[in-house]
Amino acid sequence: MKYVDMHCDTLYKMLQKKKKGENYSLAENEGHIDLGKLKKGNALLQNFAMFVEWKKCDNPKDEVLRMVDLFYAEMEKNRDCILPVKTYEEILENEKSGKMSALLTIEEGAACLGDLDNLELFYDLGVRMMTLTWNYPNEIGFPNLPKVSKKESGTDQEKTEAVFDYKTPDTEHGLTPFGIQAVQRMEELGMIVDVSHLSDAGFYDVLRATKKPFVASHSNARKISPWVRNLTDDMLRSLADRGGVAGLNFCADFLTEVEAGTYNPGTMEAVVTHARHMFNVGGSECLGIGSDFDGIDTNEGIPDYSYMPALEEAFNRAGFRESECDKIFRDNVLRVYREIL
Repeated sequence: MKYVDMHCDTLYKMLQKKKKGENYSLAENEGHIDLGKLKKGNALLQNFAMFVEWKKCDNPKDEVLRMVDLFYAEMEKNRDCILPVKTYEEILENEKSGKMSALLTIEEGAACLGDLDNLELFYDLGVRMMTLTWNYPNEIGFPNLPKVSKKESGTDQEKTEAVFDYKTPDTEHGLTPFGIQAVQRMEELGMIVDVSHLSDAGFYDVLRATKKPFVASHSNARKISPWVRNLTDDMLRSLADRGGVAGLNFCADFLTEVEAGTYNPGTMEAVVTHARHMFNVGGSECLGIGSDFDGIDTNEGIPDYSYMPALEEAFNRAGFRESECDKIFRDNVLRVYREIL
């Protein structure tokens, strides 16, 4: 089988290396994704997210445009084996010609600078999915961000220690009025709305403001691991009812809760555990893959993209049928792309 992955941060990693004057090519690198690993892992389609940590750059729009240029330069260099796509039909054409496909996405709606003209510019440049927020509030809405607070402890002498709260979601702050306009314009254009990172309130605002399927490109099940980055059972059912897809994220901490300060190596089995729960809650058509490769610490069970066939084997061992694996690793995402792109 060939695989579809809804999210990686390889372009961001490449840009940071370039800024430092270091060579880091898509053809071959030491990260989670390069062309050799994609080929070995039987990739059909890889989404390349343009991640922006906008509080650490001068202009998030300009940062995205730098990655657009980088993306197309790498596509041109490697056009013998991978081509950029903007439509579902192009994915099928590339498959017939024995080539992999690359779809351009944005992770951080702040890149739009609160202006729908920028959203349309990104669409014209080939962007076909946008994650509305990362870990900062922006013009579109609010994220589910782990909170760090302080508490006093000790008896003889007062001490202050940080308390990291990753279990309390934001149920009050959702999409802004501009955010509602943005997701509705995305639907009109044919750009997929991605709610990974978005607050709980924002998820339901998207549900109310839109009509078409949307995705959580790299989010797991909160019932299994209580991180606010994961989806509740009600969200999974709502996403499934809309015809959307949640992409299994390989980040070890999102998969398995461990004691603070404890090393979490990550396993394939943890991915399968989330998949089984999400399958049971939302059905066979709400699941996909959203690895978050090159944006997370290495999951020792799935060290890079070349291990995707081994992950499918783990699903088989856990009792998933071949037809169900086809949906999870490929067909569910392609169904959404067929409808929206």
